[in-house]
Amino acid sequence: MSKYINILKHFKNKRLLVIGDLVLDQYIKGNVSRISPEAPVPVVLQEESFYTPGGAANVANNLTSLGANVTLVGKIGDDIEGGILKRELHKRHVHTNGVFIDGAIDTIFKTRIIAQHQQIVRLDREKKASESFDHVKEDKILPFLRRNMKDFDTVIISDYAKGVIDPSLMSLVHELALKNKLPVVVDPKLEDLREYGQVTCITPNKKEAESILKIIPDETRRAFGIRSTKLEAKEEIENNGCGLLKYLGIESLLITLGEHGMYLFEHNKKPFPIPTKARQVFDVSGAGDTVISVFALCIAAGADKRQAAQIANYAAGIVVAKMGAVAVDLNELTAAIGAHQ
Repeated sequence: MSKYINILKHFKNKRLLVIGDLVLDQYIKGNVSRISPEAPVPVVLQEESFYTPGGAANVANNLTSLGANVTLVGKIGDDIEGGILKRELHKRHVHTNGVFIDGAIDTIFKTRIIAQHQQIVRLDREKKASESFDHVKEDKILPFLRRNMKDFDTVIISDYAKGVIDPSLMSLVHELALKNKLPVVVDPKLEDLREYGQVTCITPNKKEAESILKIIPDETRRAFGIRSTKLEAKEEIENNGCGLLKYLGIESLLITLGEHGMYLFEHNKKPFPIPTKARQVFDVSGAGDTVISVFALCIAAGADKRQAAQIANYAAGIVVAKMGAVAVDLNELTAAIGAHQ
Protein backbone atom coordinates (compact mmCIF):
# COMPACT_ATOMS: atom_id res chain seq x y z
CA MET A 1 0.00 0.00 0.00
CA SER A 2 2.98 2.35 0.47
CA LYS A 3 3.21 2.68 -3.33
CA TYR A 4 -0.36 4.01 -3.33
CA ILE A 5 0.46 6.54 -0.62
CA ASN A 6 3.46 7.63 -2.68
CA ILE A 7 1.17 8.23 -5.69
CA LEU A 8 -1.06 10.45 -3.53
CA LYS A 9 1.97 12.58 -2.68
CA HIS A 10 2.26 13.49 -6.37
CA PHE A 11 -1.32 14.80 -6.63
CA LYS A 12 -0.49 18.34 -5.59
CA ASN A 13 -0.65 20.88 -8.41
CA LYS A 14 -1.15 18.34 -11.18
CA ARG A 15 -2.93 20.26 -13.93
CA LEU A 16 -6.22 18.76 -15.05
CA LEU A 17 -8.73 20.02 -17.59
CA VAL A 18 -12.36 19.02 -17.03
CA ILE A 19 -14.77 19.48 -19.93
CA GLY A 20 -18.49 18.80 -19.61
CA ASP A 21 -21.99 19.69 -18.52
CA LEU A 22 -22.18 21.97 -15.48
CA VAL A 23 -24.87 21.63 -12.80
CA LEU A 24 -25.71 23.54 -9.63
CA ASP A 25 -26.94 21.21 -6.87
CA GLN A 26 -28.98 22.46 -3.93
CA TYR A 27 -29.65 20.41 -0.82
CA ILE A 28 -32.50 21.28 1.55
CA LYS A 29 -32.43 19.25 4.74
CA GLY A 30 -35.04 19.02 7.48
CA ASN A 31 -37.37 16.81 9.49
CA VAL A 32 -40.80 15.35 8.86
CA SER A 33 -43.26 15.18 11.76
CA ARG A 34 -46.60 15.32 9.97
CA ILE A 35 -48.49 14.86 6.71
CA SER A 36 -49.82 17.90 4.89
CA PRO A 37 -53.59 18.52 5.26
CA GLU A 38 -53.57 19.78 1.66
CA ALA A 39 -52.34 16.55 0.05
CA PRO A 40 -50.98 13.16 1.18
CA VAL A 41 -47.37 14.36 1.23
CA PRO A 42 -44.90 14.87 4.10
CA VAL A 43 -44.28 18.38 5.44
CA VAL A 44 -40.53 19.00 5.70
CA LEU A 45 -39.49 21.54 8.32
CA GLN A 46 -36.36 23.03 6.77
CA GLU A 47 -33.26 23.14 8.96
CA GLU A 48 -30.48 23.87 6.50
CA SER A 49 -29.90 24.60 2.83
CA PHE A 50 -26.67 24.70 0.82
CA TYR A 51 -25.31 24.59 -2.72
CA THR A 52 -22.64 22.36 -4.25
CA PRO A 53 -21.16 22.02 -7.74
CA GLY A 54 -22.74 19.19 -9.73
CA GLY A 55 -22.15 17.34 -12.98
CA ALA A 56 -18.72 18.09 -14.44
CA ALA A 57 -18.35 20.80 -11.79
CA ASN A 58 -18.44 18.06 -9.13
CA VAL A 59 -15.59 16.31 -10.93
CA ALA A 60 -13.58 19.53 -10.68
CA ASN A 61 -14.54 19.84 -7.01
CA ASN A 62 -13.25 16.33 -6.31
CA LEU A 63 -9.95 17.12 -7.98
CA THR A 64 -9.24 20.36 -6.10
CA SER A 65 -10.16 18.62 -2.84
CA LEU A 66 -7.26 16.26 -3.56
CA GLY A 67 -4.80 19.07 -4.28
CA ALA A 68 -4.96 19.25 -8.09
CA ASN A 69 -4.87 22.45 -10.13
CA VAL A 70 -8.12 22.33 -12.10
CA THR A 71 -9.61 24.29 -14.97
CA LEU A 72 -13.27 23.69 -15.83
CA VAL A 73 -14.76 24.14 -19.30
CA GLY A 74 -18.50 24.35 -19.93
CA LYS A 75 -21.55 26.63 -20.04
CA ILE A 76 -23.91 28.31 -17.61
CA GLY A 77 -26.98 30.46 -18.15
CA ASP A 78 -27.13 34.21 -17.62
CA ASP A 79 -28.99 33.75 -14.34
CA ILE A 80 -28.71 33.78 -10.56
CA GLU A 81 -27.95 30.05 -10.42
CA GLY A 82 -25.02 30.46 -12.81
CA GLY A 83 -23.58 33.13 -10.54
CA ILE A 84 -24.02 30.90 -7.50
CA LEU A 85 -22.27 28.02 -9.28
CA LYS A 86 -19.28 30.19 -10.16
CA ARG A 87 -19.13 31.44 -6.56
CA GLU A 88 -19.13 27.87 -5.25
CA LEU A 89 -16.40 26.92 -7.70
CA HIS A 90 -14.24 29.86 -6.68
CA LYS A 91 -14.62 28.85 -3.03
CA ARG A 92 -13.21 25.47 -4.03
CA HIS A 93 -10.32 27.00 -6.00
CA VAL A 94 -11.54 25.76 -9.40
CA HIS A 95 -10.42 27.95 -12.33
CA THR A 96 -13.50 29.12 -14.24
CA ASN A 97 -11.90 31.03 -17.12
CA GLY A 98 -13.25 28.26 -19.37
CA VAL A 99 -16.83 28.61 -18.08
CA PHE A 100 -18.88 30.72 -20.49
CA ILE A 101 -22.33 32.31 -20.27
CA ASP A 102 -24.93 31.22 -22.81
CA GLY A 103 -27.97 33.50 -22.74
CA ALA A 104 -30.04 30.90 -24.62
CA ILE A 105 -29.99 28.35 -21.78
CA ASP A 106 -30.72 28.11 -18.07
CA THR A 107 -28.04 26.92 -15.70
CA ILE A 108 -28.93 23.29 -14.95
CA PHE A 109 -30.27 23.34 -11.38
CA LYS A 110 -31.19 20.36 -9.20
CA THR A 111 -32.79 20.68 -5.76
CA ARG A 112 -32.89 17.68 -3.46
CA ILE A 113 -35.12 17.74 -0.38
CA ILE A 114 -33.90 15.38 2.33
CA ALA A 115 -35.54 14.41 5.61
CA GLN A 116 -34.43 11.80 8.14
CA HIS A 117 -31.50 10.97 5.81
CA GLN A 118 -33.90 10.07 2.98
CA GLN A 119 -34.36 11.98 -0.26
CA ILE A 120 -38.04 12.97 -0.42
CA VAL A 121 -38.05 14.55 -3.88
CA ARG A 122 -35.72 16.06 -6.49
CA LEU A 123 -36.65 19.13 -8.52
CA ASP A 124 -34.80 19.71 -11.81
CA ARG A 125 -34.71 22.90 -13.85
CA GLU A 126 -33.19 22.81 -17.29
CA LYS A 127 -33.75 24.82 -20.45
CA LYS A 128 -31.85 23.81 -23.56
CA ALA A 129 -31.14 26.17 -26.42
CA SER A 130 -33.68 25.99 -29.23
CA GLU A 131 -31.04 26.71 -31.88
CA SER A 132 -29.20 23.79 -33.44
CA PHE A 133 -25.98 25.80 -33.91
CA ASP A 134 -24.11 26.38 -30.63
CA HIS A 135 -22.49 29.81 -30.94
CA VAL A 136 -20.94 29.72 -27.47
CA LYS A 137 -19.25 26.40 -28.16
CA GLU A 138 -17.97 27.43 -31.59
CA ASP A 139 -16.96 30.98 -30.68
CA LYS A 140 -15.66 30.49 -27.12
CA ILE A 141 -15.23 26.90 -25.91
CA LEU A 142 -13.39 25.46 -28.92
CA PRO A 143 -11.03 28.47 -29.24
CA PHE A 144 -10.34 28.22 -25.48
CA LEU A 145 -9.30 24.58 -25.91
CA ARG A 146 -7.07 25.42 -28.88
CA ARG A 147 -5.27 28.08 -26.84
CA ASN A 148 -4.90 26.22 -23.57
CA MET A 149 -4.86 22.42 -23.99
CA LYS A 150 -1.06 22.34 -24.04
CA ASP A 151 -0.96 23.55 -20.44
CA PHE A 152 -2.48 20.41 -18.85
CA ASP A 153 -1.35 16.95 -17.76
CA THR A 154 -4.63 15.05 -18.28
CA VAL A 155 -8.07 15.74 -19.78
CA ILE A 156 -11.40 14.52 -18.34
CA ILE A 157 -14.58 14.43 -20.42
CA SER A 158 -17.55 14.49 -18.02
CA ASP A 159 -20.59 13.91 -20.20
CA TYR A 160 -24.07 14.30 -18.71
CA ALA A 161 -25.78 14.34 -22.12
CA LYS A 162 -26.76 18.02 -21.82
CA GLY A 163 -25.14 19.16 -25.05
CA VAL A 164 -21.59 20.29 -24.34
CA ILE A 165 -19.97 17.04 -25.47
CA ASP A 166 -20.52 16.41 -29.19
CA PRO A 167 -18.53 15.14 -32.20
CA SER A 168 -17.01 18.54 -33.03
CA LEU A 169 -15.70 18.97 -29.50
CA MET A 170 -14.41 15.39 -29.26
CA SER A 171 -12.68 15.74 -32.62
CA LEU A 172 -10.78 18.81 -31.41
CA VAL A 173 -9.96 17.17 -28.06
CA HIS A 174 -8.45 14.18 -29.89
CA GLU A 175 -6.44 16.40 -32.21
CA LEU A 176 -5.00 18.48 -29.38
CA ALA A 177 -4.48 15.55 -27.00
CA LEU A 178 -2.54 13.65 -29.67
CA LYS A 179 -0.45 16.72 -30.46
CA ASN A 180 0.36 17.31 -26.77
CA LYS A 181 0.52 13.61 -25.72
CA LEU A 182 -2.25 13.96 -23.14
CA PRO A 183 -4.31 11.13 -21.63
CA VAL A 184 -8.07 11.56 -22.13
CA VAL A 185 -10.48 9.85 -19.72
CA VAL A 186 -14.24 9.78 -20.37
CA ASP A 187 -17.23 9.38 -18.05
CA PRO A 188 -19.85 8.56 -20.71
CA LYS A 189 -23.51 9.16 -21.29
CA LEU A 190 -23.78 8.41 -25.02
CA GLU A 191 -25.23 4.97 -25.72
CA ASP A 192 -22.66 4.24 -28.43
CA LEU A 193 -19.32 4.58 -26.66
CA ARG A 194 -17.48 4.56 -30.00
CA GLU A 195 -18.57 8.17 -30.48
CA TYR A 196 -15.94 9.22 -27.92
CA GLY A 197 -13.19 7.95 -30.23
CA GLN A 198 -9.71 6.69 -29.36
CA VAL A 199 -9.33 7.70 -25.73
CA THR A 200 -7.16 6.48 -22.85
CA CYS A 201 -10.05 5.09 -20.81
CA ILE A 202 -13.85 5.12 -20.66
CA THR A 203 -15.52 4.53 -17.27
CA PRO A 204 -19.12 3.32 -17.84
CA ASN A 205 -21.25 1.92 -15.06
CA LYS A 206 -22.88 -1.50 -15.47
CA LYS A 207 -26.05 -0.12 -17.06
CA GLU A 208 -24.12 2.01 -19.57
CA ALA A 209 -21.85 -0.89 -20.54
CA GLU A 210 -24.81 -3.23 -21.01
CA SER A 211 -26.54 -0.59 -23.17
CA ILE A 212 -23.76 -0.60 -25.75
CA LEU A 213 -23.61 -4.41 -25.70
CA LYS A 214 -27.29 -4.39 -26.69
CA ILE A 215 -26.83 -2.09 -29.69
CA ILE A 216 -23.93 -4.08 -31.17
CA PRO A 217 -25.30 -6.30 -33.98
CA ASP A 218 -25.33 -10.03 -33.18
CA GLU A 219 -22.83 -10.87 -35.90
CA THR A 220 -20.42 -8.19 -34.67
CA ARG A 221 -20.78 -9.38 -31.06
CA ARG A 222 -19.83 -12.89 -32.12
CA ALA A 223 -16.83 -11.58 -34.08
CA PHE A 224 -15.49 -9.90 -30.95
CA GLY A 225 -16.25 -12.90 -28.72
CA ILE A 226 -19.10 -11.19 -26.88
CA ARG A 227 -21.53 -13.89 -25.80
CA SER A 228 -24.37 -11.91 -24.25
CA THR A 229 -25.58 -8.40 -23.42
CA LYS A 230 -25.31 -8.85 -19.64
CA LEU A 231 -22.60 -8.26 -17.04
CA GLU A 232 -23.70 -10.48 -14.16
CA ALA A 233 -21.54 -13.53 -13.38
CA LYS A 234 -17.74 -13.25 -13.17
CA GLU A 235 -17.11 -15.20 -16.39
CA GLU A 236 -19.72 -13.13 -18.22
CA ILE A 237 -18.22 -9.83 -17.05
CA GLU A 238 -14.69 -10.86 -17.99
CA ASN A 239 -15.58 -12.32 -21.38
CA ASN A 240 -17.91 -9.53 -22.47
CA GLY A 241 -15.68 -6.81 -21.04
CA CYS A 242 -12.69 -8.06 -23.05
CA GLY A 243 -14.81 -8.21 -26.18
CA LEU A 244 -16.16 -4.71 -25.62
CA LEU A 245 -12.66 -3.31 -25.15
CA LYS A 246 -11.60 -4.80 -28.51
CA TYR A 247 -14.78 -3.49 -30.16
CA LEU A 248 -14.18 0.04 -28.89
CA GLY A 249 -10.50 0.01 -29.77
CA ILE A 250 -9.55 2.19 -26.81
CA GLU A 251 -6.59 1.75 -24.43
CA SER A 252 -8.61 0.62 -21.43
CA LEU A 253 -12.11 0.18 -20.07
CA LEU A 254 -13.07 0.60 -16.40
CA ILE A 255 -16.57 -0.73 -15.68
CA THR A 256 -18.04 0.22 -12.30
CA LEU A 257 -20.39 -2.36 -10.79
CA GLY A 258 -21.85 -0.59 -7.75
CA GLU A 259 -21.60 -2.68 -4.60
CA HIS A 260 -19.66 -5.31 -6.58
CA GLY A 261 -16.69 -3.01 -7.17
CA MET A 262 -15.08 -2.50 -10.58
CA TYR A 263 -13.39 -4.31 -13.45
CA LEU A 264 -10.46 -2.93 -15.42
CA PHE A 265 -9.80 -4.20 -18.95
CA GLU A 266 -6.54 -3.56 -20.82
CA HIS A 267 -5.24 -5.08 -24.04
CA ASN A 268 -3.04 -8.17 -23.63
CA LYS A 269 -3.72 -8.32 -19.88
CA LYS A 270 -6.08 -10.43 -17.83
CA PRO A 271 -9.28 -8.70 -16.66
CA PHE A 272 -8.58 -7.05 -13.31
CA PRO A 273 -11.37 -7.33 -10.70
CA ILE A 274 -11.42 -4.74 -7.89
CA PRO A 275 -13.74 -5.63 -4.98
CA THR A 276 -15.54 -2.70 -3.36
CA LYS A 277 -13.94 -1.07 -0.32
CA ALA A 278 -17.24 0.40 0.87
CA ARG A 279 -18.23 -0.71 4.37
CA GLN A 280 -21.75 0.54 3.79
CA VAL A 281 -23.59 2.01 0.79
CA PHE A 282 -25.63 5.01 1.87
CA ASP A 283 -25.92 7.11 -1.32
CA VAL A 284 -24.37 6.33 -4.72
CA SER A 285 -24.89 9.83 -6.18
CA GLY A 286 -21.58 11.31 -7.26
CA ALA A 287 -19.67 8.01 -7.07
CA GLY A 288 -19.01 8.03 -10.83
CA ASP A 289 -17.59 11.56 -10.56
CA THR A 290 -15.29 10.40 -7.78
CA VAL A 291 -14.06 7.39 -9.75
CA ILE A 292 -13.12 9.33 -12.87
CA SER A 293 -11.59 12.19 -10.84
CA VAL A 294 -9.29 9.97 -8.82
CA PHE A 295 -8.48 7.62 -11.71
CA ALA A 296 -7.46 10.51 -13.98
CA LEU A 297 -5.50 12.27 -11.24
CA CYS A 298 -3.59 9.07 -10.50
CA ILE A 299 -2.69 8.77 -14.19
CA ALA A 300 -1.46 12.37 -14.13
CA ALA A 301 0.60 11.52 -11.02
CA GLY A 302 2.39 8.67 -12.80
CA ALA A 303 0.34 5.65 -11.70
CA ASP A 304 -0.38 2.76 -14.03
CA LYS A 305 -4.04 2.00 -14.78
CA ARG A 306 -4.34 -0.81 -12.24
CA GLN A 307 -2.97 1.36 -9.47
CA ALA A 308 -5.23 4.23 -10.55
CA ALA A 309 -8.32 2.01 -10.56
CA GLN A 310 -7.56 0.60 -7.11
CA ILE A 311 -7.06 4.05 -5.58
CA ALA A 312 -10.26 5.27 -7.29
CA ASN A 313 -12.06 2.32 -5.70
CA TYR A 314 -10.93 3.39 -2.23
CA ALA A 315 -12.25 6.90 -2.93
CA ALA A 316 -15.61 5.58 -4.16
CA GLY A 317 -15.93 3.54 -0.97
CA ILE A 318 -15.68 6.73 1.07
CA VAL A 319 -18.22 8.66 -1.03
CA VAL A 320 -21.03 6.07 -1.10
CA ALA A 321 -21.07 6.01 2.71
CA LYS A 322 -22.13 9.68 2.75
CA MET A 323 -25.27 11.57 1.75
CA GLY A 324 -25.11 13.51 -1.49
CA ALA A 325 -22.37 14.13 -4.04
CA VAL A 326 -19.44 14.98 -1.80
CA ALA A 327 -15.73 15.37 -2.50
CA VAL A 328 -13.10 13.14 -0.94
CA ASP A 329 -10.17 14.97 0.58
CA LEU A 330 -6.57 13.78 0.63
CA ASN A 331 -6.53 12.97 4.35
CA GLU A 332 -9.62 10.75 4.04
CA LEU A 333 -8.19 8.90 1.06
CA THR A 334 -4.80 8.43 2.73
CA ALA A 335 -6.50 7.07 5.87
CA ALA A 336 -8.71 4.69 3.85
CA ILE A 337 -5.70 3.24 2.04
CA GLY A 338 -3.66 3.08 5.25
CA ALA A 339 -6.44 1.18 7.02
CA HIS A 340 -5.97 -1.71 4.55
CA GLN A 341 -2.22 -2.02 4.99
